[in-house]
Amino acid sequence: MKNLSIFICATFLMFGCNSNEPMTESSEVVAEETEAMATEETMTAEAPTIVELASNTPNLSTLVTALQAADLVTAMQGAGPYTVFAPTDEAFAALPAGTLDNLLKPENKQQLVDILTYHVTEGSAMAADLSDGMKVKTLNGKELTVMMEGDKVMLNEATVTTPNVEASNGVVHIIDKVMLPPTGM
Repeated sequence: MKNLSIFICATFLMFGCNSNEPMTESSEVVAEETEAMATEETMTAEAPTIVELASNTPNLSTLVTALQAADLVTAMQGAGPYTVFAPTDEAFAALPAGTLDNLLKPENKQQLVDILTYHVTEGSAMAADLSDGMKVKTLNGKELTVMMEGDKVMLNEATVTTPNVEASNGVVHIIDKVMLPPTGM
């Protein structure tokens, strides 16, 4: 089952974008690594859940750790569908020093939940479903603003680096920044 998840992830990384633009070097490495692990057996199983997909994507390991610390794994394995804007490990590493360690502490669980649910919307929205200026309501009740620059999709200050990675319970768009929800709204 793990190899299937890896194969599907690689397939969507290679072909899911429906773009004529070349893949980035990092997405090529992930695609090559995951494609190499595929077997005939894995081609017949169903798509992974969002959590399985994230768990099998090397540059999303910090997100998985955060989901576990926030007790959101079960929710994100649910039927959905959900659209997840998934920050990479590099996005989490770019937070100010000590921020991630602080968020992962049990006493800060609610703050972590608020941040993670700011990256999730109900429904399954592909990149083509998003439009410039669109407001997207997140699971924490706050809104994200979609901006389009040619084929590039941005949400607030985050850029979608890998769009349209389909899962059995929704879609994942990999982004380059951790988005912090606005306060006082």
